[in-house]
Amino acid sequence: MTWRRPDIRAILAPGAVVLGPMAGVTEAPFRGICKRMGAALTYTEMISAKGLHYNPDTVVARSLLTFDPAETPCAVQIFGSEPTIMAEQSARIVAEHGRDVALIDINMGCPVTKVVSKGEGSALMRTPALAGEIVEAVVDACGDVPVTVKIRSGWDEIERNAVAFAREMEAAGASAIAVHGRTRGQFYRGHADWEIIAEVKAAVGVPVIGSGDVFSADDALAMLERTGADAVMVARGAQGNPWIFREARALIDGGKRLAPPTAAERVGMAREHAAALVAFAGEHAVSRMRKHVAWYVTGLPGASRVRDAVNHVRTHAELDALLVGYAAHLSSLADA
Repeated sequence: MTWRRPDIRAILAPGAVVLGPMAGVTEAPFRGICKRMGAALTYTEMISAKGLHYNPDTVVARSLLTFDPAETPCAVQIFGSEPTIMAEQSARIVAEHGRDVALIDINMGCPVTKVVSKGEGSALMRTPALAGEIVEAVVDACGDVPVTVKIRSGWDEIERNAVAFAREMEAAGASAIAVHGRTRGQFYRGHADWEIIAEVKAAVGVPVIGSGDVFSADDALAMLERTGADAVMVARGAQGNPWIFREARALIDGGKRLAPPTAAERVGMAREHAAALVAFAGEHAVSRMRKHVAWYVTGLPGASRVRDAVNHVRTHAELDALLVGYAAHLSSLADA
């Protein structure tokens, strides 16, 4: 190969804790919040290369490639199975968004049926030669912008090929490998196998990002210690809990355990998040905010009533009034 592998360590420092891509969750406003809370790097929702190729100027396409000023440079994750289109769209993203793009990440781990049925996402782990062609094409198209790959432990318990597959992706030019310790067959069930992450780390020379079952600062530290991974990816563990990045950073850097956010902080963050999301996407985004509110209030007194009420709000004003009232209720309980 003739490429010069970009220095990913300039972006991904040892011990970094990053926000992983989640469809329908990691929109720009939430990514910005997580970056301010201490995420070393944020990832966009996964973007279809074919979708960009055929419909580049849709509202959805533009929103997926809109960044919060607080988060840049940001990792852009794309998916697809056609090397030429993947390369073409990666180059276009780099050219159009310049310094906002930290790296291009290729999704080879999504387990969703509508994705794998097209030979994309985790289905590529069953076609390593094609996966390698995609990486080579994207690396060649992106120049000095690093290209990384996100994979799973394998297709199922029989086809657990993460180690061999990671080696092939490294040989094709990938600057880092993120490993989710579940097979495609598991989806998000059961427990993530951190041992496979350690095996990949021992097998490749590029940085490895560990992913799966990181729901607390202690989990992030344990992931680093048990797997030897260079960095940790937090996905579902950040839902309703962007403070996880601040807490993980304090524990990893100084062995300090920070107090969890108060009830008032959690409701306040839900309000901030809602206002930012509506400003970003418009009033209709209130419906997308419902799940976030449910996550923010989980475990708080009266949370079930709030979740029910949130499902009936239609405007940002109604949502904010609900949260203001709930904050007052929580304050009265604290004063009682």
